[in-house]
Amino acid sequence: QVQLVDSGGGMVQTGGSLRLSCVVTERTFRTFSRYAMGWFRQAPGKEREFVAVISWTGGSTAYTDSVKGRFTISRDNAKNTVFLQMNSLKPEDTAVYYCAAGHWGTSPSEWDYWGQGTQVTVSS
Repeated sequence: QVQLVDSGGGMVQTGGSLRLSCVVTERTFRTFSRYAMGWFRQAPGKEREFVAVISWTGGSTAYTDSVKGRFTISRDNAKNTVFLQMNSLKPEDTAVYYCAAGHWGTSPSEWDYWGQGTQVTVSS
């Protein structure tokens, strides 16, 4: 089975930064570098929403409007890892963040594999 392990969440004040990581593990997942990787988030009482996506080459990225200019997605295919650098955090960024592996898309239903989630809390 494929496993995605995300980490790096925590509690920060408004304006702070966090860097999330997601490692894809499983010896049969030999095509990590062929999958798009994404980050989604889910706040209490809300649906899971798209945050950012990066193509398998890393050459293409996309972000939801609310995080553009503040968040940066990147990947290291040699280490089967994807990152989400989050700067200038706001209280409305508070959510559980999930990494996902699969194919390019902004709907959660378009993604094949999910991490367990990491909590990000931004205090005002």
